[in-house]
Amino acid sequence: MAPEMLVPALKTPHLPLVQQDAWLAPYEPVLRQRLQRLDDRLQEIQSEYGSLSKFATAHQQLGLNYDARRRGYWFREWAPAAEALFLIGDFNHWDREDTPLQRQTDGVWEIFLADKEYKERLTHGSRYKVHVRSAHGAKDRLPATLRRAVQDEHSHDFAAQVWRPEAPFVWTDQKFRVHNHVKEPLIYEAHVGMATEEGRVGTYREFADHILPRIQAGGYNCVQLMAVMEHPYYGSFGYHVANFFAVSSRFGTPEDLKYLINEAHKRGLAVLLDVVHSHAVKNEAEGLADFDGSGGQYFHEGPRGDHPGWDSKLFDYAKPEVQRFLLSNLRYWLEEFHFDGFRFDGITSMLYHHHGEGVAFSSYDQYFGPEADEDAILYLQLATTLVHELKKGALLIAEDMSGLPGLCRPIREGGIGFDYRLGMGIPDYWIKLLKHTRDENWNLHELWHTLANRRAGEKTVAYAESHDQALVGDKTLAHWLLDKAIYEHMHKDDPDPITDRGVALHKLIRLLTLALGGEAYLNFIGNEFGHPEWVDFPREGNDWSYHFARRQWSLADNPDLKFRQLAAFDHAQLHLARKQHLLAHPAAHQLNIDTDNQVLVFERGPLLFVFNFHVSTSIPDYHFFVPHSGHYRILLSTDAPEFGGHNRVDTSLTYETFVEDGIDKLSLYVTSRTALVLTRVG
Repeated sequence: MAPEMLVPALKTPHLPLVQQDAWLAPYEPVLRQRLQRLDDRLQEIQSEYGSLSKFATAHQQLGLNYDARRRGYWFREWAPAAEALFLIGDFNHWDREDTPLQRQTDGVWEIFLADKEYKERLTHGSRYKVHVRSAHGAKDRLPATLRRAVQDEHSHDFAAQVWRPEAPFVWTDQKFRVHNHVKEPLIYEAHVGMATEEGRVGTYREFADHILPRIQAGGYNCVQLMAVMEHPYYGSFGYHVANFFAVSSRFGTPEDLKYLINEAHKRGLAVLLDVVHSHAVKNEAEGLADFDGSGGQYFHEGPRGDHPGWDSKLFDYAKPEVQRFLLSNLRYWLEEFHFDGFRFDGITSMLYHHHGEGVAFSSYDQYFGPEADEDAILYLQLATTLVHELKKGALLIAEDMSGLPGLCRPIREGGIGFDYRLGMGIPDYWIKLLKHTRDENWNLHELWHTLANRRAGEKTVAYAESHDQALVGDKTLAHWLLDKAIYEHMHKDDPDPITDRGVALHKLIRLLTLALGGEAYLNFIGNEFGHPEWVDFPREGNDWSYHFARRQWSLADNPDLKFRQLAAFDHAQLHLARKQHLLAHPAAHQLNIDTDNQVLVFERGPLLFVFNFHVSTSIPDYHFFVPHSGHYRILLSTDAPEFGGHNRVDTSLTYETFVEDGIDKLSLYVTSRTALVLTRVG
């Protein structure tokens, strides 16, 4: 987006965001200040670099880059407070004096390594680092924009690696367009390393060959990949990033990741990167902390540079060099690896100086007052502008628990520019409900409000559970519902009542979340079939075991187990949602909440949903209002035998409306712990 495109929004009587929400009127000056600040920054960038996209090219100048014209490598590093820099590696026997860099006026150090001297020494696979001397000492560091970091299996030390294979990867996805395949996002959140059934680290190619077919067959149209950016500690789930431009070498090479994404595109699957720009690992040996010895540089100096809850470093988004580093990072992943968008982790931490820790967001003042981090907000506006400029149809998802108004509205309207926000309150609600409330005491009004209440005009990704609920110390929904029965009573012919209840509610919770909770839907790898165990990566506390860092696909493939039936239901509900374009329709319209019988009825688009949450009561002739007269048929029943149900409802029948008390009604056999989805056929 060119800077001048923002100007019309600045001149309108009221910003569209304020027109939509009158409660924002007192804060319109703040919204306009944010727009003006963005406009000013874009003008500065355009004046200095020509465009925002050209600004986002730090990775093409910094780090190790081959110059075909001059025939040699340039190595550059931004380290303004450093006293001297030296390139070290196996090419010069790790001599810390042999290869000095020269300081430039902008705090960037550089050296040119001509082929005539280094061609046989600096080769594909060579390992290197940069030795940084400052007023506070000298350290060997990993370059900030390195493309590949590898760990020595004996010393466990990470080093940068020259990566220039003879044959570049050949893409065949030129015809793939996100908007052609993803009308409404159905997202499969996945971790490549734990995607294999064996107790080891899986690879990009294994994921491409064995897991992508499952995802496609299951009905999903997006894959959201976690832990791709290099991180020193496997158990961090990829959220303590050290090397922002490096593909995690645990799972394979950069070409292997490209193969995965290319194969996904062949299957009509968009691929999103779980990007972490909210913080960085504090490790100095592997990461960016105190790189030039100043104590700050990429991060805030002093206590402000430390995240108290995450034990990590916090970026200084006000610095142009940091803006450029992070924006270049987004461009790199989009262009080099053909990612189709990003899920931005930890947005709440970025938006506020208090990082959202221990804060209950109850007033609009909190969004627009001194607690808001205006530098981070400016960076996010730059980021969404850049991504949408570089890739038409790219998807941007924000993980925010604060509910910031406008986060997912276009910038020209006064927003931040994201496309979707995660409905983080939904999984929290389900876990809380299962932990603290007996089934017969579920409050359907509260349930409806929690799932249906979201900001008008801002799209939400609904999900019953993500990786957060699967981590050790918590439980997946399947585990809350089934407890030890998940190990003992999952044969399809086992009549165990605990399992029967758990399987029934697992389906109801997911269908209700999909139908009611948003405009997109997300599932964490394996949870669609009720994966029986939590996620716990190898660590000292579990004797470095991979037992809980894997996925037991054989359970879902076994026709004798209820896991297979849960997987079949997940496929059926997604197939229905895609065929009917359910998530593209406006929010659901409530038709009936019957607290005596625990029945909830609503419509969304062409579909009619009837949920009976009662623990035991089935109603043979249940009458309820419908807004359209005619004939209806059942498209989906959670009680179908192929989904582990009891086949109490005849789905072959056609139901005709009738007039009762002057209104159109339907009569159905509404069985306990069952949901029915109907459509009008005439």
